[in-house]
Amino acid sequence: VAICHPLRYPSIITDHFVAKAAIFILARNALLTMFIPILSARLHYCGKNIIENCMCANLSVSKLSCDNIGFNRIYHLVVAWTLLGSDLILIIFSYTFILRAVLRLKTKGAAAKALSTCGSHFILILFFSTILLVFVFTHIAKKKISPDIPVLLNVLHHVIPAALNPIVYGVRTQEIKEGIRKLLRRARENRK
Repeated sequence: VAICHPLRYPSIITDHFVAKAAIFILARNALLTMFIPILSARLHYCGKNIIENCMCANLSVSKLSCDNIGFNRIYHLVVAWTLLGSDLILIIFSYTFILRAVLRLKTKGAAAKALSTCGSHFILILFFSTILLVFVFTHIAKKKISPDIPVLLNVLHHVIPAALNPIVYGVRTQEIKEGIRKLLRRARENRK
């Protein structure tokens, strides 16, 4: 809305709209995920009690059960793809509208500025989604890879986007760009 309809932004993105959007997101996530611990609690547990993961996720707990966890796995997969899939579809639609609006701009440099603003967000979404997809695929192919790989990917999935966030957004500021240029110049001079 800020890029495609900047003059209408204050009338579209009101406090009431933001409150309704926040309530929708919280309700959607709560309704879809509230059955996950209930499904795990109904299982019968016996034997080992060591989770083969660094995070205590519900599916990791369910795997400790002696029961068939097929329904739990299917429900986890459906919920994950519903939540992440719907978010990714909305992001793709947003970027489609943004690109269409930016390409119509006639002012010199306006398109580059708008794309620079969106580029930071897109890079972080790309890192988050890529690591998550690799984690899902390695989890599916777990018999063919080391058990440490999914644990490592799970940690990277939580750490990399959070660590890159200030870097990606910080590089856009002029002072940080100038500092990076100075460091690169000094490094080149020291090599000579």
